[in-house]
Amino acid sequence: MTDAHDEPADEPVEDDDPGEFVDPAAPDAPTEPELDPDDKYTILQTRVRGALLALPGEFEFGNPVSGIAATDLFNLNTLLGAGIEVEVVRTLNKLRSMWDPNEEWLGYRFERSAQAFPDVRLVRRDEGANDIALGIELKGWWLLSKEGEPSLRYKVTPDACAPHDLVCVVPWHLSDAVAGLPQVIEPWVKSARYAAEFRDWHWQNAKSTTNDTTIDHPAGAKPYPNKADLVVAKPRFDPDNFGRLPRSHPLMDDFLARSKEHEILGIAVKNWISFLRRHKQNATHDSIAESLQRLLKRQDRKIAPGTAEELLSLIRRMSDVLAP
Repeated sequence: MTDAHDEPADEPVEDDDPGEFVDPAAPDAPTEPELDPDDKYTILQTRVRGALLALPGEFEFGNPVSGIAATDLFNLNTLLGAGIEVEVVRTLNKLRSMWDPNEEWLGYRFERSAQAFPDVRLVRRDEGANDIALGIELKGWWLLSKEGEPSLRYKVTPDACAPHDLVCVVPWHLSDAVAGLPQVIEPWVKSARYAAEFRDWHWQNAKSTTNDTTIDHPAGAKPYPNKADLVVAKPRFDPDNFGRLPRSHPLMDDFLARSKEHEILGIAVKNWISFLRRHKQNATHDSIAESLQRLLKRQDRKIAPGTAEELLSLIRRMSDVLAP
């Protein structure tokens, strides 16, 4: 990721969005582009999307994580995010049979460059070639992050996105919640250009504000820019909050809701986040366990008694693990 559209992950921020109100006179929200289904790049993009959606069953991360203090858990995406993204790229290359079943893209390989846009590119470099077939702007999201949403800043101008480029957010967690092997769940995958266009539309038409919502786009931007090329769109007011795709409602709403319902050790992600927040706020780990027990009983009344008791036992053990 380039620092032009990404900030340090998982830092607490205030959501100062004053609300949603779409002007009845506003233009219609953009939709994903309709690409020629017979174009070889469209076929490739469709297959790459399929490979990305297959990540949960293929992703492997060789080194388990343990010994992280509870107060440091919210920083896991900063500590491991780059490694997760590197492993996603390795997995994509391992899934070549999915995106190149007929060997039409021999010599092409996914490569990651953190300071480029898009930061993952399918390139061919044999015999002096430097051809780019498509790109993926990739972001890992630790599901138990404090914000409860990806910290993605996506500020690139739409003109810098090739028609077949993608933006992808890959949610991940540790197999034992606070320790274990990193695992990924179903990612969010959209057209890179569409995401940039929707972000701009939302900023200019769906915010209840009297402030200037003009966005200045760099002239001459084009796909696969060099590091020195200007590709960042800049709003004239409140640039710090521009580009937060999770807040460009409803772009990622369904994906975020599904991800927070994902269960880790039988407990929904949204409840783990609540648990970890309590661990930082309360004085003793016993009170934290009691608090989460009450939360579990209140929100999961339909759980079978035996399962509920097993979960409560797990919570007590987890409290001991997290104890200072």
